[in-house]
Amino acid sequence: MMESFSKPKPLKIDLGDYFFLFFFLLVSGNTTSAQNQQLEERMNILWLVTEDMGHYIPSFGDSTIATPNLSRLAEEGVAYPNFYSTSGVCAPSRAAIATGMYPSSFGANHMRTNSYTEVTGLPAYEAVPPTEAKMLSELLRAEGYYCTNNLKEDYQFKYPITAWDESSPYAHWRNRKEKQPFFAVFNFTNTHESGLFEPYGFRAIENRHYHSGDTSFHWEKGKMTEEETTIYLSKETEFSIPPYLPQTEVVQRDLWKMYNNIAEMDAQVGAILAQLEQDGLLENTIIFFYGDHGGPLPREKRLVYDSGLKTPLIIRFPKKLRAKQIDAQLLSFIDLAPSLLSLVDVKTPQYMHGKAFLGRYATQEKRKYIHAAADRFDGYTDAIRAVRDKQFKYIRNYRPEQGYYLPITYREKIPSMQELLRLKAKGELNGIQLQWFREQKPTEELFDCQNDPYELYNLAENPKYRAKLLELRTEMDRWLTQIDDDPTLSEKELITKLWKGEKQPQTQPPKVVVEEGMIQISCSTEGASIGYRLKNNKKTNSWAIYNQPFSLKEGEIIEVKAHRIGFLPSEVIYWRETDYK
Repeated sequence: MMESFSKPKPLKIDLGDYFFLFFFLLVSGNTTSAQNQQLEERMNILWLVTEDMGHYIPSFGDSTIATPNLSRLAEEGVAYPNFYSTSGVCAPSRAAIATGMYPSSFGANHMRTNSYTEVTGLPAYEAVPPTEAKMLSELLRAEGYYCTNNLKEDYQFKYPITAWDESSPYAHWRNRKEKQPFFAVFNFTNTHESGLFEPYGFRAIENRHYHSGDTSFHWEKGKMTEEETTIYLSKETEFSIPPYLPQTEVVQRDLWKMYNNIAEMDAQVGAILAQLEQDGLLENTIIFFYGDHGGPLPREKRLVYDSGLKTPLIIRFPKKLRAKQIDAQLLSFIDLAPSLLSLVDVKTPQYMHGKAFLGRYATQEKRKYIHAAADRFDGYTDAIRAVRDKQFKYIRNYRPEQGYYLPITYREKIPSMQELLRLKAKGELNGIQLQWFREQKPTEELFDCQNDPYELYNLAENPKYRAKLLELRTEMDRWLTQIDDDPTLSEKELITKLWKGEKQPQTQPPKVVVEEGMIQISCSTEGASIGYRLKNNKKTNSWAIYNQPFSLKEGEIIEVKAHRIGFLPSEVIYWRETDYK
C-alpha cells in the first residue's frame, strides 16, 4: 500500500487561481464566500471504468504487475481503499451507479432482468425506480454537460433518449460544442472474467471493440492468438494464490492471464489520458478510475465477500490537489451520483440513497456501513444480504437450505473453476476450498474482515462477538425497511409489484402545443423525461432534454419522445407548425 502523505501545503493564489481555490474548497467539502463567485469555467468529469477488478494493482498493495498509468493517477490523486459495490456482478452495480440507489430497492437486483427467461419462465422486465428518479447523466446534461458513454449500457433498464448526448463505441468528449463541459465514461473490458477463458487471447465477448477518438483497439474472436498478445509477465512467474483456490498450475495460469489483462487495460487508460493531455484538458478535468465490482476469479465475482465487492477507486483532481493521499473512509457505489452532482453544485435528490463525499454538499458525517445484495445470477437464484462496517461484515442468507455454489455455465468456462470442480470430484480440496461447496449455509454469518480478509471463519455463534452481531443485524433490518427490500419476495412477485399488475406500463405519448408563439411539450406519465430534436438535423443526432418552451423556424419538424425509466417508451411524435414564424 502506498504510504500516507500529509495534506498539501496551502496554495499561493493569484487572480488566475481563483477557480482552483474554489474547486479546492468544494473538494474539501468546506463552505466559504468564495463559493458564491460566478465562475464561467466548469470542471470536466472523466470516468475510466474497468470490469471485474479487485485490489490487484500497485496503488492498492499488489505490485505483481506494473500499471504505470494507474500508478500515475494515484501519485497525482487520492486512493480510496474502502470503496464497495452494491453487488458482486455488473448490471445491478451499474444500476446503483446510474441512479444513486440500492438496486434491491427498485427491482434491479437480479442479473439480468431481461435474460434467462427460458429458464425462469418469467417475462423480460426492467427495474422501475421512483417517479422522480433520473439517470445521473441526464441530471448532468440538465446542468449543461455534454455526456458520453463508451460503451456499456447495462443498467437493468433501457436508458431514456435524454440520458446521453452519445452512447456508442465512438462516443467522445471531442464531439461536444467548443468549451462545453463534459462528463465522459470509458469502459474497459479487458479485465472481465471472459478474459480468463481458453484459448487465451480469444475473448468470450465475440466482438470487442474499443474506440476513442484517434486511438482504437480491436479484438475479434478467432483472429487473435496467444502469440499475438503482448506478454507482460513471464509464464514462470510465481503468483500468490488466495487460499480458497487450489495451488495448481491451472490456477497459476489464470492469474498470469488476469495480471496481463490488467496491464492491457492500463495501456488503454494511458491512451485516454494522453488524449486528455493533447487536448489541454488534464488540469480542467476530475478523473475517476474504478472497477464495476470485485475480482474475476471463482469465489470472487457474484459473491458478497470483499473479494466480490471491493474495488479500487482513484480520483485525480486538477493541479494534483490532495496528491498521494489515501482516504480510508467507507464508500459505496451509491455515493458516486450524489458526489458528482455536488461537484457541479447540485444538492443530492431526496430519492437517492447515497451521500456526497465530495463537493459543496459533501456530508460531514462519514459513512458507517456499506450494504450489498446477491440474488439471481443467470439461471440460478439465491437471496443474500450483507452489511459491513470498517472491520466486520454480517451476512444474512435467506435460503440457508441451499448451498453457496451456483453451477453457472458462464463461470465454468474459467479453467480455475473447472479445476475446482475436478479436484472436488476427486476429493482433493482442503477444508477452506470446500467451504464454497457446502450443501447448506448458516442463516447468519459474521466475519472479522480485518483479521480474516478472505472471510473464512464465521463468528456468528461466538459469544465474544454477540454485541457486534446484534448491531449489524439491527442495521440490516433498518436498511431493508428503509429501502423497501423484501428478499423473500419471488422474482415473479417482484415483477408484479414493479408493474402494479401483469403488464409492463407504457409511457404516454407527449403532447405538443403552441402558446404565445412558443412550443410547449407535456406528458401525462408522471416522471417521464421528454426528449426532442430537429428531424433530419445533420449536425447532431442527440435528443435535447425538454425543460422549457422554445421556438421553431418556419417549416422545421421536430421529433418528440417521452420515456419514464422502467416503462416502455412512448411512440415518437413528429410535429410541424406550418404557419409558425
